[in-house]
Amino acid sequence: MTSYPTPPPTEPPAAGDPYGDEALARGLVAGDEDSLAAVYRRWSSLVYALARRALGNAGEAEDVTQQVFLGVWRGRAGYRPERGPLGGWIVGITRRKIFDALAARARRGELVAAAAATLSRSALGADPEAVLDRLLVRRELGRLPAAQRQVLYLAFYEDLTQPQIAARTGWPLGTVKSHARRGLHRLRCGIERPEPVEAGV
Repeated sequence: MTSYPTPPPTEPPAAGDPYGDEALARGLVAGDEDSLAAVYRRWSSLVYALARRALGNAGEAEDVTQQVFLGVWRGRAGYRPERGPLGGWIVGITRRKIFDALAARARRGELVAAAAATLSRSALGADPEAVLDRLLVRRELGRLPAAQRQVLYLAFYEDLTQPQIAARTGWPLGTVKSHARRGLHRLRCGIERPEPVEAGV
């Protein structure tokens, strides 16, 4: 029987805290939202630290932390106490989400490289205004927060609909729509923002 990984030590619950690990697990599996909140308080800093260390990016670590606890809630019926403690189960989910984030980062890098190669091949003899527009869009996409950038990449480069993006990422459709709306707003503002003029020019 596969066991859950041994989690790094976390702070023990405060004296009088009714949420011991076993009680937390029972409440979580039963769908108790207060138990989920207690699980988040107890393990979110550990999840964030693991993601931050692996990814080296605070924004991506925050996204992973959100995805981990969304996965904890959605997958709560799959927790088996005989395989190990609740913390170990959460660490296992964290490792999978970190792997997904690294894989998504690699895919984004490949997309950017492919776009750059295409741009290089087509730049000679192309309309200078069109080339500039593509450069501006690519630059501003790279400045977006990771979640917004991922949604727009999937929409623009893989031609996925928002429901398909939700299925691919595991995010709720409302979250995908929010990331798309905010990302497009920031993208438009970035493209329309005038470049600063250096002194003396």
